[in-house]
Order: sequence, then structure tokens, then C-alpha cells
Amino acid sequence: MSVSVQGLTKRFGQEGEAAAAAGVTFQAPTGKITSLLGPSGSGKSTVLRLIAGLEEPDEGRIEIDGIDCTKTPARSRGVGFAFQSYALFHHMTVHDNIAFGLKIRKKPKADIASRVDELLALVQLQEYGSRFPGQLSGGQRQRIALARALAIRPKVLLLDEPFGALDARVRVELREWLAEFQEKTQVTTLLVTHDQEEALELSEHVVLLQDGKVVQTGSPHHVYDKPATPFVASFLGGANVLHGQIKNGRADVGAFAVEGPQGATNGMAVQAFVRPQDIRLEKPSEEPSNNVQLARIERMTRVGGQVKLSVRVGTGEPMTVQMSKTEIDLLGVQQGDRVMVDLKEAKVFVEDYTI
Repeated sequence: MSVSVQGLTKRFGQEGEAAAAAGVTFQAPTGKITSLLGPSGSGKSTVLRLIAGLEEPDEGRIEIDGIDCTKTPARSRGVGFAFQSYALFHHMTVHDNIAFGLKIRKKPKADIASRVDELLALVQLQEYGSRFPGQLSGGQRQRIALARALAIRPKVLLLDEPFGALDARVRVELREWLAEFQEKTQVTTLLVTHDQEEALELSEHVVLLQDGKVVQTGSPHHVYDKPATPFVASFLGGANVLHGQIKNGRADVGAFAVEGPQGATNGMAVQAFVRPQDIRLEKPSEEPSNNVQLARIERMTRVGGQVKLSVRVGTGEPMTVQMSKTEIDLLGVQQGDRVMVDLKEAKVFVEDYTI
């Protein structure tokens, strides 16, 4: 079941205020996970609530499996919705929580019992049907919320920051579980998240939003490797930003000269976005060239198997570098040492954009 939204617009508050969703258009492919990704306030949850029927758009059209459901009541859209807060009924058992949507639809008791047992097995909580939500861990409650959303056999599953309230270890475990779960069910899923790692790991399609507008869509690899705007380049990967201009067909940014954007001409102001992992450090061995500059390590921080370094090149630009502990150990450098900085890759844009 594909989901298509066309020109979706929703305004809250007084006239003249920026729209929470402003002409949002994209298509979520059938049987895949599509992530709505962006910073807080970008309109992700608003778009999801519009698709669910929990809000009514001011403009635009929503289609599920090719059928216009823009004006269709939420309960008739055939969507399942799971919230970050779980929204479980604490006075009901796990069994009754999952069965709730089926009971209000007056399904036969035998069918309800069979479906609940099926879903408890699917979320690997077969022994928990008689417990109450307060007796479960956060990860278990989230799986029960997903089971309840799936009980009515929805055409589409909508997940709004489902792992946001969980600790880091449980989030990683549930991401892996959700990927396997989605492969088994093949239900078309829309996932709202501000966590780019989560979106890139789980999704086969990403919709990146900024200020209520879609700024880029595509596969995770496409949006990461080929950012369409400075905002995308900056948001995905936490890039360093260098400013400069085009000289002799190259982008002269800070102490570096890199390939400029297509069509750029001499004198144009440009921004270069360089991700921390796209910078290589070496021990000084020769005079620097245009693309290799001397720098000093001002700070080193170990984060698990990765090391984050703050370096400052000779012309004064501060840069953040990320390398593996193994690479740093082989390099044999310490805080305060001088190193050579080489940019492996940079995304360069003419400075006509607003980040």
C-alpha cells in the first residue's frame, strides 16, 4: 500500500505565521519503511498526523493505495498509529490493550483471541499477555504499542518517534527488531525521527524536511552522498563549514582548494561542507600542498571505538575530525601534536542558499 501526499499544507495559530507543513509532497513506497527526517519544528509529526487523519489539512491531498482519503475519518483510513509515549491503557492487561481496536470494531471473541496470540508471538512477548503495562520495560511497552497498532491489520503503520523515550542500548535493540519485524510483515511504514542514524539504518526511503517543507527525498545513500542543499549537507553528518570563493575553477575555502560546484565562475562566494569522517590526518613529513595543510590537535576525545579531534589549521580555521581508535593508535598522535590535514571529500555550494 503506497502513501502519496501532494501539496500538503497545515497552519496553526494566526494568519501570517509560518505553516507547520507547507506544500509537502512525496510518495512512500509499498512495503517499505519511509523515514520523515528533520530537526525539531520541521513539520514531521504534523505530516504524520495529517496522514493518520488526526489533523485536517488546509490544502493538499492524501492518497493511500491510490484512493483519496483526505476527508476520510481517521478510523476509516486503515492506518495503525504508535506514539513515542506508547499511549497504552494502564488499567488493562497487555492482552486487552492489543485487543482494544478489535473489540470496538465488534470482532468475534475467537478471532480477537487468535489475533492477539498471533501478535504476541510476532513481538516475542507470548508470556506477557496477563501483565499490565506498568510491569513491563520501556522496550516491551513499545513492542506492545506496535502490536496494538497492527491488530486491526492496517494498510499503513505510522510511527511517531517510537524510540525517543528509550535509552541508547534499548533503542539500538529495537531498531534491529523493527527491521526484522518489517521484513516479516511487509507493512508500509512511515517513521518520524530526528535521529539521522535511525533513519539511515532503518529506511529504504528518506523524506528530509526543513521548516515545514520537503528539501530532499531519496534512498538513504542518495541523500547522504548527494545532498541537494547546504542544509542537507550540514544536517546529515554534522559537517564542518568552510567559506571561500571560486578561483581559477576551484573552490578556495580557508586553507584548502577543492573542486567547485558545476557552473560556478570566478569570484563566486561558496560554502564547503566537510564531514568529520571525511578528513584524514597524517604526521608532518613534507611541506603542505593546496589540499594538505599543517594543523595542531587542540583536543582529543575518545567515544567508544571512535576518537573525535578538534584541530586548527595554520590559517586559523577550527575543524572537527573523527577517526577510529585503531587509526589514531597507528598514527601515534597526542593532544598538542602537529599533523597534516587532508580533505578526502567536500560538498561545495554557491552561497545563494540559506542553511
